[in-house]
Amino acid sequence: MGTIHTGVVTMPLTVRDMTEADLPELACFYSRFYLEKMPAELERARTGVVDHLVVCTPAGVPVGKGAINWDEIPGAGVISTLSVRVELRSVGIGTVLIRAAEERIRARGLSRAEIGAEENNPRARALYERLGYVAYGCEPASWDQEDSDGTVRKYETTCTLLRKDL
Repeated sequence: MGTIHTGVVTMPLTVRDMTEADLPELACFYSRFYLEKMPAELERARTGVVDHLVVCTPAGVPVGKGAINWDEIPGAGVISTLSVRVELRSVGIGTVLIRAAEERIRARGLSRAEIGAEENNPRARALYERLGYVAYGCEPASWDQEDSDGTVRKYETTCTLLRKDL
């Protein structure tokens, strides 16, 4: 029987604006339906309404993605659509992404960040609270989502709303 070796690998990550060239790499953790909407979202980013960020390995491969909406809540940047590759969750990539988003929000002269956590995602809420976000309410939310068979349906949920003074 062979010996099992374990260890820790430290890797520098960068956060940058997402580009069209990133879309093939994002296909591993977003549905085709979502990716088809991304060119229009990148056009919105060019108009300054939203920023789409990716967290990348030293080779430039995106391993996390998120957005900041600038026109949703006056005086705040709203962090949304956070996702990290499944096999790389719980190693700090989400924290890197949120902190980079907060820096962008401060750079815009805003002093508050807002984020929502689906009530059926306690791990996300725990991360946000660990980073200093405080719940202040909840609201229903819905969006179109593609099922595994390709059917698009309306997904409905309830989100806890959290905010953080920057």
